[in-house]
Amino acid sequence: MNTILFLGNIGAPEIIIIALIVLLIFGGKKIPELMKGLGKGVKSFKDGINEKDDEAAPEKKEEENKEIGK
Repeated sequence: MNTILFLGNIGAPEIIIIALIVLLIFGGKKIPELMKGLGKGVKSFKDGINEKDDEAAPEKKEEENKEIGK
């Protein structure tokens, strides 16, 4: 069974209909702006995750340096 979360069986005709409805609602000029904003949001999210990892990294580096110095 091919199901996507709560959408049930969704195929190519359904995706095309959804894309046409989105095109009618937002228009051709607004969609690239929306995708650009979405891309910036995803990039910001990834940067935030990497920043959190970088905060934990100095502790690991100190431990590694102590082990190397032995």
